[in-house]
Amino acid sequence: MIRSAALREHVRALLTARQAHATFEDAVANLDPSARGVRPEDLPYSVWELVEHLRRAQRDILDYCRDPDYEAGDWPDDYWPAAPAPSGDTTWADSVGQVQQDRDAMVALVMDEGRDLYDTVPSHDEHTYLRQALLVADHNAYHIGQIVAVRRSLGAWPPDNT
Repeated sequence: MIRSAALREHVRALLTARQAHATFEDAVANLDPSARGVRPEDLPYSVWELVEHLRRAQRDILDYCRDPDYEAGDWPDDYWPAAPAPSGDTTWADSVGQVQQDRDAMVALVMDEGRDLYDTVPSHDEHTYLRQALLVADHNAYHIGQIVAVRRSLGAWPPDNT
């Protein structure tokens, strides 16, 4: 039981805490709205594209963990936005909020002591809840790093937290 609790806490921290990398909240903090859809000359994506991709992919993995009738979307159309910029402040805020909400839902899934993290998800007979939580953490860390890289290219990193 103690090892299970420790594992759950490690995965929770991997999903949410500032450790060896920036958090999602760090990466999107205080970004000027005019910079959200800018693709730097040396990079093929904007902060918006990365945030929206995180939202879509993370939600897909969460659905994969919950829905026995899960069906994957069409790659890449269902996993990346068509436009480099959000349509407005509300779209941006909704996407950022949904990333946080779905991440927190994944954390709740991991922290649920009634769930065996080594059990397979209902939609697959080999992939475990633990595998999927680690996949979310890995995928998010990768793209959060890309958000930081885009912001650096735009001269918008580190965020002004004053």
